[in-house]
Amino acid sequence: MLIYIVLLLAGGLHAQSSTVVDPRLDQRWMIVNDGVMGGLSQSSVFRHENVYRFSGYLSLGNNGGFASTRFLTPKGNLSAFDGIRIRVRGDGRTYRIQLRSRRRYNGIAYQADFRTRDDEWTEITVPFTKMIPVWRGRYVRGAKPLDRSSIRQVGFMIADGRAGPFQLDIEQVAAYRD
Repeated sequence: MLIYIVLLLAGGLHAQSSTVVDPRLDQRWMIVNDGVMGGLSQSSVFRHENVYRFSGYLSLGNNGGFASTRFLTPKGNLSAFDGIRIRVRGDGRTYRIQLRSRRRYNGIAYQADFRTRDDEWTEITVPFTKMIPVWRGRYVRGAKPLDRSSIRQVGFMIADGRAGPFQLDIEQVAAYRD
C-alpha cells in the first residue's frame, strides 16, 4: 500500500489526494546554474497552468554543463517513508532529483537520475536507498546516509552532457511508503 505525502507543490508535509500548485511557493524556488563556475547555461522555473516548469538552455561552453533549481521546504521528517515519487512531463532527456537536509546552497546532496519521455507524463519512484551522496557533482565516499528526519531542499538538475534546450514540468513530489 502506498501512502502519499505531498512535499513540494502543496506547501508542506500533509496528506493530500490531489496536488494543486500553490502560487505562494513561486518565490521559494532558486536557480543554480553552471555560471557559478563560469558556465553559460540558462534556466528558469515558473508556474505554468497547474505545474512548475523548469526550462532553459544547457550549454557545454566555458566548461559548463548543468542547470538546476531547488525548492526550500519547511523542515520535513520523512523517516517513516521509503522514497520519493515524482510526476513529471519531460523532453526525453535525463534529469536528477536531489534532496538535501540543509538549507545552505553548498554541501552534500543525495541524488538519483531519471529519464523522461518526450511530452508524456511519467510517474517515477526513487527509493531513498538508491540516492547517492554527491558534492559538486562528485560521489562522496563514506558519507552518512540521507538524514530523512530533516529534508530541507528538493531540487531538479539537468547535466546530461547534451547542449540544447530542455523543459521539465513538475506536477508532484511526494514521499511514499511501501
